Amino acid sequence: MTRGESFSGLSVALITPFRNGQVDIEALQQQVEFQVAAGTTCVCPVGTTGESPTLSHPEHERVIAAVIEAAAGRIKVMPGTGSNNTEEALRLTRWAAKSGADAALVIAPYYNKPTQEGFYQHFKILAQAVEIPLCIYNIPGRTAKNVEPKTILRLAEIPNVSMVKEATGSMDQASQIINQSDLTVLSGDDSLTLPLLSIGGRGVVSVVGNIVPQDMIALIAAYDRGDVAEARRRHHQLFPLCRDMLGLATNPIPVKAAMKLLGRDTGELRMPMIPLTSTEETKLKETLHAYGLL
Repeated sequence: MTRGESFSGLSVALITPFRNGQVDIEALQQQVEFQVAAGTTCVCPVGTTGESPTLSHPEHERVIAAVIEAAAGRIKVMPGTGSNNTEEALRLTRWAAKSGADAALVIAPYYNKPTQEGFYQHFKILAQAVEIPLCIYNIPGRTAKNVEPKTILRLAEIPNVSMVKEATGSMDQASQIINQSDLTVLSGDDSLTLPLLSIGGRGVVSVVGNIVPQDMIALIAAYDRGDVAEARRRHHQLFPLCRDMLGLATNPIPVKAAMKLLGRDTGELRMPMIPLTSTEETKLKETLHAYGLL
């Protein structure tokens, strides 16, 4: 059994709903209800999908608090608390722990490109400051640097470093971590969920789960009970949707557009994120229609 096994299955990277430029707390809490009803394992507010780069610190804290309040112990909450400034990440992670978060999703420091030893010391400081589990979020496409498997394996020696959100796209890297540790590896890419499950991954932190959580849960459940054919069918059913969520424009632009089309969000973004073009939106509508959502 992996270390963060209670977080296996579907975690959803929640969007942060805006209305007239302000965080819409009511809409945010409705999203939590939607995920509770779906049977989702965990919600992850204030990550990339939650537009955390454009939230002020007070807003960041308010979103975390509102999600924990709405969850009321019925669903796990793993907010994003990372930063490229260790002191800032420490403050946010401590705040989340104190507020009742079940775990913290901590992105690798971005832009300033620490050495591997710098990554190690950064995560170690955070892990030792709190008692809740930490999930290391490794996404070199956004951070500009990979947290190498050997660094993650060193971090695995710290008891509450229990998960990795694996978004390197490298099955070899994921295999090495799974092979040499008891860390729970969660996919950071919706479309790689099934391949990752096949090598020992335990779930996904999903964007598409904002729209069709039951279908992603069904894929994981099918694989877990050994029904590979059904898992593969679900993968191919979900694939066009997963592709559009990350391919039409930068996340979370497409998922917010989809939620607007489905009547679940205003679709409002914060600059520098801008809406889909009419051509992109038409393509999205076609995909949603083909999936049976519109």
